[in-house]
Amino acid sequence: MRDRLREFVRRLVPSGSVVQRTMKSGIWVSVTTVSVRFSQILMLIVLARLLSPRDFGLMGIALLTVSATRRFTDIGINAALIQDVEENVDKYLNTTWSLEAGRGLLIFAVLFVAAPFIADLFSEPGATTLIRVLGLSPFLIGLRNPGVVYFQKDLSFHKNFVWQSSAALTQFVVGVAYALYSPTVWALVFASLSRSFVKFALSYVLHDYRPWPAFEIETARKLIDYGKWITGASIVGFIYSEGDDAFVGWFLSATALGFYQYAYRLADTPASEFSGIISQITFPAYSQLQDDLDEVREALIQTTRLTAFVAFPLAFGIALVTPSFVPVVLGEEWEPMIVTMQILALYGLMHAITRNFGAVWKALGRPDYIAKLGFLRVCCIALLIWPATARWGIEGTALVVVGVYILPMLPIDVYLAARIVNGRSMQLYTEYVYPLVAATVMFGSLRYATSVTDLSPLVELVVLVPIGALLYFVVAYLLERQFDWGIEHNLRMIRDGLRG
Repeated sequence: MRDRLREFVRRLVPSGSVVQRTMKSGIWVSVTTVSVRFSQILMLIVLARLLSPRDFGLMGIALLTVSATRRFTDIGINAALIQDVEENVDKYLNTTWSLEAGRGLLIFAVLFVAAPFIADLFSEPGATTLIRVLGLSPFLIGLRNPGVVYFQKDLSFHKNFVWQSSAALTQFVVGVAYALYSPTVWALVFASLSRSFVKFALSYVLHDYRPWPAFEIETARKLIDYGKWITGASIVGFIYSEGDDAFVGWFLSATALGFYQYAYRLADTPASEFSGIISQITFPAYSQLQDDLDEVREALIQTTRLTAFVAFPLAFGIALVTPSFVPVVLGEEWEPMIVTMQILALYGLMHAITRNFGAVWKALGRPDYIAKLGFLRVCCIALLIWPATARWGIEGTALVVVGVYILPMLPIDVYLAARIVNGRSMQLYTEYVYPLVAATVMFGSLRYATSVTDLSPLVELVVLVPIGALLYFVVAYLLERQFDWGIEHNLRMIRDGLRG
């Protein structure tokens, strides 16, 4: 039995051709993402029963502040190293470590000084200490071993699994244990810090590279030259992905922010995290295939099909079960976020089916697309968010975020993704049709069933999830048989890649 287990694990270690390594890496990235996100969501569900929405809102203000400083100083070094055609990038790592360590120290100093002013901006003086303590997190991250970049560059995601999941498990244990001892916002703070510390410590255990303070001007210039658009994309990305959070916290209240952020996390995570798996493993794969545009185009279509196959039922399913999920799992205190969570499930879908495009743009040397499209999205949201939030509260904020993604951003994203690989937009839109039909049948059928029955939220939740999954797969199977959709071919490719 032990020998069989060893052989199974050995076969999953990424090796072979690019396709085979990508498939095997996909298993490790999937396991990593599921384990990390599951532990985080489980922690949040447990803490939702112990803490108040206001506690989550205060933590949200602190995290927004830390995230802003990190995003505004992100110079895209890791992306530059992964994209570099050279397999060995050791000559860049000392400079990388010096840049990241300096950045972490700068962020900590800025947060320590600016904390009271930021807290006053949100009319929450209690957030000052939270911001200062959480400033230690980017400092620890800046000191981690730069050799961990090889986990992605070499598709060595089995090592990344140990690194990420160990930190997530520590975060869960610390957060829940502290909340049981003292149910305050500090449970969230110490959980976050523990994760950063474990990642810092394990980075030196899992990779044998040992950085030394050094700084080469030419090396830094090369890395930063590639990363300048990553920096722009990171800044704009913060504004459009977390700017709505900041606006809700400032315009409404910390409690409203707690509801909004919690709804966002639960609605966006399942579908978008799956697409994140695809994006994480395909960026290095696309980078290795960048000289063969036909292969990149085919890979883009295949990953779009697979992402849509999973994202549509997850998003529609979340919208369907939210009215029963919230009171049963989180408690009646969280019911004000039900409609917002249903709306944001559509954001999770849009986010998921376009997320992989960024990997293509970066791999083919156009990271500027990410920044420019993000800027356009920010402008559209900025025009609408104030009147919508003033009229409908957090539901209005959610409507703006979703509406802007649907139009004009989705058509533009699809067009640029197709054009950069010499393809056509319709090739990508076609991959959305079949899962949309299957998910719509699932949602419509079960929504009608719930409207004509009188079941308790608990029974409704228990019944909807398995029946919804079964119904979706039955419809998907019929579409595959009738129209030769192609998803069966995708799944067989994954199976063959793993066997290889």
